[in-house]
Amino acid sequence: MTIVGIDIEGLRTSVDGEVIAPGEPEYDVARQVWNGCFDRRPAVIVRPASPAGVAAAVLAARTGNLDLTVRGGGHNYAGHAVADGAMMIDLRALDSVAVDPVTKLARCGGGCTWAQVDAATTEHALAVTGGFISSTGIGGLTLGGGMGWLTMRAGLTCDSVASAEVVTADGCVVTAAPDENPDLYWALRGGGGNFGIVTAFTFALHDLPPIGQLAMLCWTPADAVAGLATGRDLIASLPTGYCAAILAVSGPPEPFVPEEHQGRPGFVVVVIGFGEPQELEAVVAPLRAVAPTPAWELVTPIPYTALQQMFDESSPPGLFAYEKSLYVDELTDEVLATLVDHFPRRSLVDSLVPIFPLRGAYCGIPNANTAFGGSRQPCWAININALSTELDDFPAEREWARDFWAALRPHARSDAGYVNFLVDHDEHRIRESYGDKYSRLVALKSAWDPDNVFHHNANIPPA
Repeated sequence: MTIVGIDIEGLRTSVDGEVIAPGEPEYDVARQVWNGCFDRRPAVIVRPASPAGVAAAVLAARTGNLDLTVRGGGHNYAGHAVADGAMMIDLRALDSVAVDPVTKLARCGGGCTWAQVDAATTEHALAVTGGFISSTGIGGLTLGGGMGWLTMRAGLTCDSVASAEVVTADGCVVTAAPDENPDLYWALRGGGGNFGIVTAFTFALHDLPPIGQLAMLCWTPADAVAGLATGRDLIASLPTGYCAAILAVSGPPEPFVPEEHQGRPGFVVVVIGFGEPQELEAVVAPLRAVAPTPAWELVTPIPYTALQQMFDESSPPGLFAYEKSLYVDELTDEVLATLVDHFPRRSLVDSLVPIFPLRGAYCGIPNANTAFGGSRQPCWAININALSTELDDFPAEREWARDFWAALRPHARSDAGYVNFLVDHDEHRIRESYGDKYSRLVALKSAWDPDNVFHHNANIPPA
């Protein structure tokens, strides 16, 4: 069988792994990604079982003049992992995790999810900053930077990359590390999937007790301003090692949420400690003293793996999804007022707005050390998520997200955004997001991928 220049049987011979063609039983499931907006049909799907298999697939796609996408977890909102008529290189067979508790290093296959990495590392009371949803693949998140619950404690995911095994555009397998291809190593830590396919990451792990202490306190929109202002100030002064976030969410259908607040919009201040319960109680005391008092709260010990999975059920595969993001230097009273005004306008209970405080260990990395596009000064990343279970409801919710973003934009430092949250293809915003690092990234793209083979991403075209 030959498909647009690809000899399928020849591909099966040359690639160490599985090759799936249209019409075969596995095809329709294999081509699916997390975001239900994308019903695309690749020309062929390749699941290599080794880095050599990935390299062979890249060379076959280039020889056949076939477009190329890369799938890890498939969780990217923009659907970069799949394209009509392209070869999808699906990394999910490369999902081994090997943890060395002595050196505190973990070698993780490029097809792993955060659930797999978390399970392996917490066994040794170690961790690395992972994604907000545990089914997210490690590759895309790490390459774009990597924000999660541990950002304040351990920095971005890319800050903990000790080395990477990479398949380049010319089909070579190389190592990127501080002492081997250091320019590529720099670019991979924040520059996205522009420079090659990472078949394995080696992460430097951080000490982390497997059980944390979680506090979530929620205010209704009518009462939220005082609680959010107190939460903002509390988060800015948290002791070292604590983690936090602010969430605009619908009250979940859980026993700790009174029935009248389930499904209703609310604003939650989240604080996470990894010491004794009484330590957290003392830290969050100012939140409990706010008047009006919270509509509901949850204060409980929680395994780190459960914390990582806390929002999994509300984010199942197949949702129709869209997001907009921006950075603000401060959650000023005006920003808080905009949040409280606009979030309740959402129509659907799954839509949410996580607000990530970027401070603590995040700010301890010199800005020039990585390609990550955000400033290393303390700031906040606001991520507006429009999520719908029904296609008919999705366009209106997407417009809500865009209107919300437009209302916040006057308070942002610029058009820059976190590249992992850029859904609309917008060359200006990509340039703005990388700032003065962009020209160096263009030069490295020209060196490592001059033909822009890897362009299904927040793309940095070669010169």
